[in-house]
Amino acid sequence: MATLQYISGFGNECASEDPRCPGALPEGQNNPQVCPYNLYAEQLSGSAFTCPRSTNKRSWLYRILPSVSHKPFESTDQGHVTNNWDEVDPDPNQLRWKPFEIPKASQKKVDFVSGLHTLCGAGDIRSNNGLAVHIFLCNTSMGDRCFYNSDGDFLIVPQKGKLLIYTEFGKMIVQPNEICVIQRGMRFSVDVFEETRGYILEVYGVHFELPDLGPIGANGLANPRDFLIPVAWYEDRQVPGGYTVINKYQGKLFAAKQNVSPFNVVAWHGNYTPYKYNLENFMVINAVAYDHADPSIFTVLTAKSLRPGVAIADFVIFPPRWGVADRTFFCCYCYRNCMSEFMGLIKGHYEAKEGGFLPGGGSLHSIMTPHGPDAECFEKASKAKLVPERIADGTMAFMFESSLSMAVTKWGLKTSHCLDDNYYKCWEPLKSHFTPNSRSPAGPK
Repeated sequence: MATLQYISGFGNECASEDPRCPGALPEGQNNPQVCPYNLYAEQLSGSAFTCPRSTNKRSWLYRILPSVSHKPFESTDQGHVTNNWDEVDPDPNQLRWKPFEIPKASQKKVDFVSGLHTLCGAGDIRSNNGLAVHIFLCNTSMGDRCFYNSDGDFLIVPQKGKLLIYTEFGKMIVQPNEICVIQRGMRFSVDVFEETRGYILEVYGVHFELPDLGPIGANGLANPRDFLIPVAWYEDRQVPGGYTVINKYQGKLFAAKQNVSPFNVVAWHGNYTPYKYNLENFMVINAVAYDHADPSIFTVLTAKSLRPGVAIADFVIFPPRWGVADRTFFCCYCYRNCMSEFMGLIKGHYEAKEGGFLPGGGSLHSIMTPHGPDAECFEKASKAKLVPERIADGTMAFMFESSLSMAVTKWGLKTSHCLDDNYYKCWEPLKSHFTPNSRSPAGPK
């Protein structure tokens, strides 16, 4: 397919019109009595009307038919999507999953929506406070089906297979090592080209934003210019058998039929859009003298809570970088945390656990559950010669971190059959190196 075009910038006020209909955007107003090309004007609001200007999100869409042109919604197959955090008893143990198995297309065709599996989460959808982690496992395109989420934003992390995502704002190609965000209420459909797998971070009631940089200054981490927004593209297509619109509302799935493609937006303007980002563009900042900077220094996007400095969810990556700290244990340290940490691996080998933590799998270290380098990594890092070296080349691990205490679903603990029951054993070989009669540590020779 032809190379797709994008608009650059995070949270910008943008305008786009399909070049097949030049002048489709009204001049000087949002809602004229008759729109150019006899289109319908429709506003999509991502915030309350009265939010401060700096956080007010909305876009105006100019479309062939308004999105209200559909039959009534009815409950549909829920699959493995849930927001019931009490399905099974809490489990405070360190949890690790082997790569989640993708269904074979020859056995059963599964698209993006029917392949959604809720792994863990916390909070309450109805009060707009919380999050969920989903795994998507699919092998076929959605065809004449689209999806929108009334509950929150989806941050999508493909791990295997590229995604062609049709949205009301235009089309995006999202490859492994890229992410995209489809914000609340936006209709989209996913085409895949092979057996495909990935991760989703869903946040309720808030939107992702760039983290504040503080003394870092004006530049660094994920730079705003590297976020890409699709350009307007439409199809004026009748669907004789009916196009299916699937809605996630209060944690449940509903479906409605309509006669036309929902991707009939000829032009749009506003600051409430889908967007994508290439993780290779992240500007890594790291310790250059001694010790480790906290992993928050690797935050790409954050969804803030009402408490200053505390997030409903952070999206953090561990990208290729230089390690140059002197007198420092180069691997991550042993740790207990007041946050929940779900980790996934897009590619490569995570330096703290080179065996067992595999691409397409994951781990969850719950609030105050101890974790850290396994025995092999500890011994290696304790004896390593400290010279500048590249870390994580060919690797991209990430973390969904939350201040909420996440519960694991029945699918995550049982039905997926991917839970690694032997995870705890990676720490069992750790041994005491205590030398009560000698303060001087035995460093590398």
